[in-house]
Amino acid sequence: MADWEARKKDLADAALKARKNSYAPYSHWTVGAALLDERGNVYTGCNIENGAYSPSCCAERVAFFTALAAGSRNFKAIAIAGGPEKEKPKQYCPPCGVCRQVMAEFCEDTFRILLVKGDGQIEARTLGELLPQRFTLSDTVSENPEEREDSHENV
Repeated sequence: MADWEARKKDLADAALKARKNSYAPYSHWTVGAALLDERGNVYTGCNIENGAYSPSCCAERVAFFTALAAGSRNFKAIAIAGGPEKEKPKQYCPPCGVCRQVMAEFCEDTFRILLVKGDGQIEARTLGELLPQRFTLSDTVSENPEEREDSHENV
């Protein structure tokens, strides 16, 4: 347990550091994330805005997509720190719905989400707590093609 407590603090620090690389000229709300995989690797991300908004990407998804591009698929925890630009985060910054759904694609309900304030406070949640009754690939298709229902029969 002491090892997890030390790792949790390291993740929180990495999220706060990643936040410094945010590109947020529109909202001035900067977010950093640090994602831990099963091998102990940490992948960081920061939010990157765009004037068209929909091409913007949250820090959490940047961290996940960086890890996925590096070949990692099994994740243990993510730390997230966000707040007004050039200020220490004074409040927790939970992941948006899109980021929660990306997490659901790759993580179990027990995946740890650490919400970090600039003063070092950490609030721990699980994906199951933040996204109950989540939607996954198993909700859409059977792994066995013979078991799939004909979608036209249910219309």
